[in-house]
Amino acid sequence: MSEVPEIQLTDPKVLRDPFTAYSPARERSPIAKLVAPGFSLWAVLRHEEARKMLSDPRFALSPASYPPMDIPEHCRPYMRSMQVVEGPEHLRLRRLVSPAFTPRKAAALRPGIERLVEDLLDGLAGQSEIDLVTAFARPLPVDVICALVGIAEADRPRWREYGTMVAAGDGPGLMKAVPEIVEDALAAIAKRKLEPAEDVVSQLLQIQAEDGDRLSETELVSLVWQLVLGGQVPGNLIANAVEVLLAHPGQLAELREDPSLMPGAVEELMRWCSPQLLTVPRLTTTEVRIGDVTIPEGEPVTVAIAATNRDPKAFADPDVFDIRRAAGPAWHLAFAHGPHFCLGASLARVQTEVALTALLHRFPDLALADGLLRIPDPGTWRLNALPVRLHATVAN
Repeated sequence: MSEVPEIQLTDPKVLRDPFTAYSPARERSPIAKLVAPGFSLWAVLRHEEARKMLSDPRFALSPASYPPMDIPEHCRPYMRSMQVVEGPEHLRLRRLVSPAFTPRKAAALRPGIERLVEDLLDGLAGQSEIDLVTAFARPLPVDVICALVGIAEADRPRWREYGTMVAAGDGPGLMKAVPEIVEDALAAIAKRKLEPAEDVVSQLLQIQAEDGDRLSETELVSLVWQLVLGGQVPGNLIANAVEVLLAHPGQLAELREDPSLMPGAVEELMRWCSPQLLTVPRLTTTEVRIGDVTIPEGEPVTVAIAATNRDPKAFADPDVFDIRRAAGPAWHLAFAHGPHFCLGASLARVQTEVALTALLHRFPDLALADGLLRIPDPGTWRLNALPVRLHATVAN
């Protein structure tokens, strides 16, 4: 067996630019050991091996995939979500909600998303400089997912706060808020029992009424909070995308000139600056071999999305940002792959397309300002502040 490369997750190079920092290890081996103070885990670095791993039932998500949470005992049953179960149980829960997240459904939601985007941009009128993260990128996904799931407008400010914690990586704050999140999910369900509507909660309640064995009350609560809080990915993607486009003025000019390039540009942006750098670790259910490396049973294994999306065996000139990149046999793993492929992928795509199209149209002189803030995080590529100038400055 060849020596397995080790990557220090606290290495400044990894924190500053994980997309290229993994390259030397990926060229040596399909798998590496990620090391940080107090823990280590295996990481798949190559695209082909990653796709296989994410579809292999020998790598399973479970409660052990997540850090332990110090929460009240009455909240614990509601933490058993789709993301911690596998096999028939996962398939049953996913089938209940997947009709609300199809590409066709996402396309049908586009006009509503366009209205939400325009409302947010209208709120920026008269301002010359804003933080795009807090003023636009983070609020949009919460509003979209709340409307889809069935959170009443009056209750959405609290869910915005929870969404901000998710998007900002505030684990302690989120853990502290778990009792309130559970209460708010219960309240949303109670409201829809009295006032059904065209939303996910109402649809799930109807399924439950027709056949209570398909969905328990506890599972319903778990689905509500998971769907809403899981819908925050587009916020970080939109902010990352704006930073990347402003750093590539030639590509940005092409996109402004031909907005029909936007769908392809969004795919390339997801490949280039995916917010998710590492998948949630799966645990091996038996001894598994990847390449010439044997991983024992019970070991945590992740996919380094940042590495697989720059794999030269999967993408030509992977370190070149190209909004005209043609779709090939391999595609990015920003939304993972296999049974746990991101449920909201189509919705995230539409949101990002609409948000970027409207932003670039409304503000043709959009430019970076001082104060960009990226919090070092080996698992998520996120901006906590993205100051931008909305209008060109006029010289005296």
